[in-house]
Amino acid sequence: MEHDLISNPRDGREPVRDARVLQAMRCVPRHLFIPDSSEQDAYADVPQSIGHGQTISQPYIVALMTQLLNVQPGQKVLEIGTGSGYQTAILAQLTDQVYSVEIIAPLHEQARQRLQQLNCQHVHLRLGDGHQGWPEHAPYDAIIVTCAADPLPPPLWQQLKPSGRMVIPLGAAHSAQQLFVFEKDAHGNRRNRETIPVRFVPMTRDETSRE
Repeated sequence: MEHDLISNPRDGREPVRDARVLQAMRCVPRHLFIPDSSEQDAYADVPQSIGHGQTISQPYIVALMTQLLNVQPGQKVLEIGTGSGYQTAILAQLTDQVYSVEIIAPLHEQARQRLQQLNCQHVHLRLGDGHQGWPEHAPYDAIIVTCAADPLPPPLWQQLKPSGRMVIPLGAAHSAQQLFVFEKDAHGNRRNRETIPVRFVPMTRDETSRE
């Protein structure tokens, strides 16, 4: 992992300077979250396929989204889209309350096994529809979504604590997407900021859960 390319990118992208985020990226072995066939490229700054039509984001995007989330020790974080478990493991370096939801059963199980092998404590995994969040443990200080939604799912906003922050890519599949930071003030009002254009796989929905 060439951390200098994250902290001081050469293409004009927003740098990642949060020391805690950079240390978390150093501590988590990314190659363990990549299929064996692509392990030699695990630390290249490109997304990697993890099967089932899903990807693990490139290191820069993982670091940037984590920095934008601004997780503090002891805060409760909800992740939508466990995937391989890599972003989950990064979050577990920053706080002791991480809740993550994945809709694809094989990925959920693989992530559970990886995180157990790495002794990632304080991580709670759920197999389910990310559109619904994880209401039993709400509210959350921070929510990070690692797949593109269109539009922002209302249950996720409802589960965000006042003064909380959400980082989420918005936009339809195969079209322009933007990475947004949403903040909820003490009165429940919404503030949002666009950051950079991104390309994420779409958030999968459990059709049987629709009314």
